Amino acid sequence: MKAKKNIARRLAPLTGCAVLTSAAAWYDLTYNGGRLVYPMDSYAFQTTDIPMIASLALDLLYVLYLLVLLVRGITAQKKQILESGRTRRLNPKFGLLGFLGFLGFAGFWSYGTLGDLSGFVFFAFFGFFGFFFEGKMSNTLMDERFRENAVRAELKAYRTGFVIIFFLLILMGQAGRFQAELIAPVLIIGIALAVALTMFLSEYLLYRYDHDDALELDAEDK
Repeated sequence: MKAKKNIARRLAPLTGCAVLTSAAAWYDLTYNGGRLVYPMDSYAFQTTDIPMIASLALDLLYVLYLLVLLVRGITAQKKQILESGRTRRLNPKFGLLGFLGFLGFAGFWSYGTLGDLSGFVFFAFFGFFGFFFEGKMSNTLMDERFRENAVRAELKAYRTGFVIIFFLLILMGQAGRFQAELIAPVLIIGIALAVALTMFLSEYLLYRYDHDDALELDAEDK
């Protein structure tokens, strides 16, 4: 209960930031001609820009605050893992975050309409499906066998991601002479998917190796 209250308390400003940003965007569209909502070639400050600038500054401060919390949490978690010798506690439901990867398809709209490639980066979030397998190994004792399996899984995952990126670069090098404007989006999509696959494989393979070894040990005991 206390943990849920802490999470709610830390995420409460998110609602406030969303409301303020929405209000500032409405004000900009209604009274400022949408100067800071629609893309522009050049910018000159006007006093009517203050609400939008202030809301964006608050959003940036909140993101920095979350990053500080994230770094502190990761540091504390690593310390706990070293002291206990067990994997971190993680709910397998965090694997649902992998569905954020579908936001990458919005990149096709943003690229075609605004020429913005940033949406394609969301394809990397498919790697969060690996949290499902990491959650299944939550609080597992990291003995010598587990650590060896972790190294095997990471090496195979990294090798797979490297091979994909390598062949993607070769392919784009050959296609560049025909459709150079497609190189950037294809590379970003390919690299994002390669990162996602690497993240997913490192957790999936570790789970499979550890599970297979456990079955072998049970069979030997019988």
